[in-house]
Amino acid sequence: MRILTPLLAIAALLAVPAAAQKPAGANSAPRPGTAVQRPAGYPRSYDTTIADARTEGRVRIYANADRAELVPVVEAFKRAYPGIKVFYADLGSTEMYRRFVNETRRRQYSADIVWSSAMDQQVKLINDGYAQQYASPEKPALPETAVWKNMGYGVTAEPIGIVYNRKLVPPAQVPRSHQDLENLLRTRRGDFVGKVATFDPARSNTGYLYLSQDFQTTRDTRSLMEAIADTRPVLATNTGPMLAGVASGKLAIAYNVIGSYALEQARWHPDLGVVFPRDYTLVTSRIAFISREARHPAAARLFLDFLLSRAGQGQLARHSLWPVRSDIQARRLPAGQARTVRVGPQLLVNLDHLTRERFLREWNTILASGKNKP
Repeated sequence: MRILTPLLAIAALLAVPAAAQKPAGANSAPRPGTAVQRPAGYPRSYDTTIADARTEGRVRIYANADRAELVPVVEAFKRAYPGIKVFYADLGSTEMYRRFVNETRRRQYSADIVWSSAMDQQVKLINDGYAQQYASPEKPALPETAVWKNMGYGVTAEPIGIVYNRKLVPPAQVPRSHQDLENLLRTRRGDFVGKVATFDPARSNTGYLYLSQDFQTTRDTRSLMEAIADTRPVLATNTGPMLAGVASGKLAIAYNVIGSYALEQARWHPDLGVVFPRDYTLVTSRIAFISREARHPAAARLFLDFLLSRAGQGQLARHSLWPVRSDIQARRLPAGQARTVRVGPQLLVNLDHLTRERFLREWNTILASGKNKP
């Protein structure tokens, strides 16, 4: 029962006023007087950061990571820094973006840390001045592609894959590449009508990011999307329903699914198969930054550093989120297979209004062509 209390406390965050919110891990009694040791290798000045954070006494986080994955990280952080309460709101990427921007513009109480898988939106918020600079002591341990302007930090390295139902897709037909998937959908179109799912890029910013990266990687993406459209696909706004549909057999295949979630679900559903395409596999990251207007900036630095530390990354690895650090024991893709989406300004192109409008117009044209097929 110990884990239920923080889960309920986190869920309640969205439903009650800030003054009445309960912290994640509220069942662990804080011990403000307990001595806290500065992490090994950190500068002596970090003692001041720790002292300031304990005076602040809390940190507020907006994120779209699953609660079950975040609670162990929060609990580990609280053990490292007793007396600092963690308030966590589990929000969809679009809702998170709008809520954070609106609250910040109105100078309302908002998040100290924003952590989202919608990489392009996070980069836009940083570019628009919503983040503050912070050179984390953990920065030297991170890949160069995971840090931008000492503001945006990629915390995870999550592959995007294909999920299939083992009973509906025989072993010999399992698609090991994007071309394999296209060939399968074209040769067995009749079997897959209404049984293929993917993100809806018009309603999901995460889905838009994945599909736009596919198009940037290869021109062959259009042909694959046409094959998917011919099956009259189910369009989703998050990974959960796609995984549930494939596991139950209602769906046969789901494309561009967050691989870490899929592998975790496959542990409990033997009919769920997961493939990371061998021609290329997108590897994305959940970007975290500290708000420019953070009311608890020192506590935010502590939590961000913990996420990036060996201890924090180890917790993520144990709970299905692939860590960005290479010195943590975790599953990895071969270097030649992984196409890492780097944290940086190139992602802003995705949010240009005309670019997005043109992209979605092309997507809708592809979908319409599939609906018109007998």
